[in-house]
Amino acid sequence: MKIISIQNNLGVPKYRQIINSIEKAINEEKLIKGDRLPSVNKVCLAFNLSRDTVLLGYDDLKKRGIIYAIPGKGYYVKSVEITIKQKIFLLFDELNIFKEDIYNSFLKNIGKNVQVDIFFHHFNVQVFQKLINDCNGNYTKYIIMPTNLIDVVAFIKTLPVNDVIILDQTNEELKSFPAIYQNHKKDIFEGLNKGKTKLSKYKKFIMIFPGFREPPGMKIGFENYCLENGIDYEVIQEFTDREITTGSVYIIPIDRDLVQVIEKAREQNLKLGTDFGIISYNETPLKKVVSNGITTISTDFTTMGKILAQMVLTGKKEQIENKSALIIRNSL
Repeated sequence: MKIISIQNNLGVPKYRQIINSIEKAINEEKLIKGDRLPSVNKVCLAFNLSRDTVLLGYDDLKKRGIIYAIPGKGYYVKSVEITIKQKIFLLFDELNIFKEDIYNSFLKNIGKNVQVDIFFHHFNVQVFQKLINDCNGNYTKYIIMPTNLIDVVAFIKTLPVNDVIILDQTNEELKSFPAIYQNHKKDIFEGLNKGKTKLSKYKKFIMIFPGFREPPGMKIGFENYCLENGIDYEVIQEFTDREITTGSVYIIPIDRDLVQVIEKAREQNLKLGTDFGIISYNETPLKKVVSNGITTISTDFTTMGKILAQMVLTGKKEQIENKSALIIRNSL
């Protein structure tokens, strides 16, 4: 009990005094890795505190990875790295260049004394559930990318409600959580609308939409635009074994399909931007130079990472729609 000091009328919450005492003891090497902390009951009795007050202090240290609990035995020192003030659980769907941009921007803007652990669910509900269950209670913040997975809201709601931020895609069931997200339905509609002059020369719009990992809003926004403007359109799941139709423009969310269309155009000796058009989704450096420039509809992933870091640091509880833009190049 000598490691914990509680003073009345100090102006510091008592749970925070517990945290400060344990950090001081670790810093002075009075506590080392593996040492057992005083039990919650003993701290309550010694300082006439409620269990909630003591647990609040211990839980903060636990979330930061400084202590851990063994059910029925107590709390133990896990790490002496007391400089870590935030320990963040970051759950992405997969690793690609867009997610890498978000991640790098987030790390750049989150500052020092923050530990970020990144995980991937790979669009697998069972993996998603296991990662949530295994990590629940061990982090100060949980940043979740639920994508279009079905029946994962219940898992997210098991996490501490004030520590969750939704990233990239959200929905009505998650509207109670702060988020930084893309409005795919609106973004693709407005992107096509801004390119209307360039698009007017094309007779048919074709979207290649596999529909497994892609946000449903993309397809809805595309169809709404075509219907409102009386455009002949088609949505296909894959491009394999198709011929490119002269006078068509292809809207392509997946880069693998983009490659197939460009290769097919070369086989057919068609000129991109003249015989047919392409709008790709999500900006990458290569799209500036491939085939003399590919037009894209894209959000700013670097900005998304920066805003995400600001939300963590300030504790803002907002739902922020990340801006999107049409970048016109020679593929139209």
